[in-house]
Amino acid sequence: MESEGCRVAFEKDGVFLHTSAKRHPDQDSLIPGLVRILDKGSDHLLQWTPLEEAGDAPPIVFSKKESPGVAEEEPFDPGYEPDWAVISTVKTRTRPQEEPPGSVPPASPWAQWAFTLSLSELQSIRRSRPGLGWSYLIFISRESGSLPALHFHRGGSKALLRALCKYLILAISPKDSRLYLVYSHDSYALSHAFDELQLFDENSSNLVSRFLQDPYTATFGGFSKVTSFFRGALHQEAGTPLRPSSTTATSLEDEPGFEVISCQVQLGPRPAVCREAPVTEQEWGQHLDPEGRITHLDGLKRRIFAGGLTPALRKEAWKFLLGYYGWESTSEENRARARRRTDEYFRMKLQWKSVSEEQERRNSLLRGYRSLIERDVSRTDRSNKFYQGSENPALVLLHDVLMTYCVYNFDLGYVQGMSDLLSPVLYVTQNEVDAFWCFAGFMELVHHNFEESQESMKRQLAQLGLLLRVMDPPLCDFLDSKESGSLCFCFRWLLIWFKREFAFEDVLQLWEVLWTGLPCPSFHLLVACGILDSEREALMNSGFSFSEILKHINELTMKMSVEETLCRAEALYGQLAASPELPRNVQELLGLGGPAGGSPPATPPQPLSSVQAPGLELTGSVSPPRPDSSIEILPPEEPAMAQSHLP
Repeated sequence: MESEGCRVAFEKDGVFLHTSAKRHPDQDSLIPGLVRILDKGSDHLLQWTPLEEAGDAPPIVFSKKESPGVAEEEPFDPGYEPDWAVISTVKTRTRPQEEPPGSVPPASPWAQWAFTLSLSELQSIRRSRPGLGWSYLIFISRESGSLPALHFHRGGSKALLRALCKYLILAISPKDSRLYLVYSHDSYALSHAFDELQLFDENSSNLVSRFLQDPYTATFGGFSKVTSFFRGALHQEAGTPLRPSSTTATSLEDEPGFEVISCQVQLGPRPAVCREAPVTEQEWGQHLDPEGRITHLDGLKRRIFAGGLTPALRKEAWKFLLGYYGWESTSEENRARARRRTDEYFRMKLQWKSVSEEQERRNSLLRGYRSLIERDVSRTDRSNKFYQGSENPALVLLHDVLMTYCVYNFDLGYVQGMSDLLSPVLYVTQNEVDAFWCFAGFMELVHHNFEESQESMKRQLAQLGLLLRVMDPPLCDFLDSKESGSLCFCFRWLLIWFKREFAFEDVLQLWEVLWTGLPCPSFHLLVACGILDSEREALMNSGFSFSEILKHINELTMKMSVEETLCRAEALYGQLAASPELPRNVQELLGLGGPAGGSPPATPPQPLSSVQAPGLELTGSVSPPRPDSSIEILPPEEPAMAQSHLP
């Protein structure tokens, strides 16, 4: 393709420039355009042009709400709150009527925003946080500084980065994982160094080019030549030149004795796993000594993990699993603990109950918690008979326990989504005090999920991506190609431990299995892997887009079997645990190796070649998306021009 004497090496439409710094700009401030990479002789250019300037098809503009008289495509409803629904509708802006022949067309008001930048002037590239919003890239030149951010409304940011890797070296900054440092392929110094060493018979510039494309092969191939060089020096016959100039080097691909080692883990066969019968009251009693202590605890936990609990046993066993009762305590000691905890609970409850209306008017934090809790209680599991009816006393208990938890944990307070975790606990215990202390024990496991920084959620999504990359690289590559490599659709799964994904009774079984901590504390990540593994063929064979992947995953709600999912997750663990080649960080995640001591040393930027880039997530770390608005954990604000637009 040619464009004004330049060859178009890359082109992507649906790339918008936001002229407004507002968090929610109107559509008049969104300028659609094309981004191109142009080959112009020895120079390479990055160009963004408004669509009207480029003379292309009618631009696609963002529409928040339906305009009168304009037919609009039915928006995709992901099943969440309106703020969570990021798959927005688009419509075609009609072109103005043709001007009469001979008239001078008016200058486009968007022409001022077009820019062209030589790649040799590019200093760095800043990317957006991976998430459900539109991804954007900010190009920073050496002379003029930052250019306007380009927002990829229809995806393609990774494709552009991969295309740039053909002309530049992109290295992730060791101080900022969202910043790519740009280096040119002009490697005269490196080539000259190789020439001076005279270790290679081939042209050094070709060697450097191969090094940039495949550093592992070129480096170790060079080392093999160094070995041959010294071996020849030590064993050469008298009169034999040290380095015959007539010798032609063999290419690395054909060089004998050189083997390129792949970093991909070779997994063995996946074991077959079957669930066992649940633990009954009779079997539970066999693990109690005469004073009520639990005996053979490890064996009991393994049975709970393998089969769960019968419904009649849950009310007692959950108190142990959630730390309300001690495994090694006698029955009398546990009853005494319950009496102390009852007094403590009602003292905390009295603290917020005794606040007068006048005091509450001056306490915005308490008002905010009460408002959120009242709203959430009114819509939590209302289809369950235990919570049906407007005058249901269970709703009052749900409200009071959550309000008391705000007093118990001042630092965290209440965050939406906690009602989802309390509801099954109250359903099983059917006692206000027992429910509170069991819920508090549950929150000890997951309270980091609800912290404002979201560091725990970021870490868990990164760990999930790591496990998935080891288990199924092709699935990861597919998700990356669909702008879904951040696994944002798994956010709610991990946040509230699949509460909204399975039927209510299945959630009870899933949670008691996870509370055993077997076979590793991160087993909930393997449950997520099991779900994705079960949907592998449906995702990859359909060619889903980003929005279709989100829709497909959302439609799995209440349609999955917890038994099958647990079997698959346990089989995945067995398959990984049997592999002797697991990376150290995966072993630690699965509890197969001791934690590494000390802090990792600082590392220099790692270049990404155009060969490596297509199979990699071009991020230093995986960040989660903005969460479900029904969970309302807001991430920290970023500078206005570096924001990803959310509808």
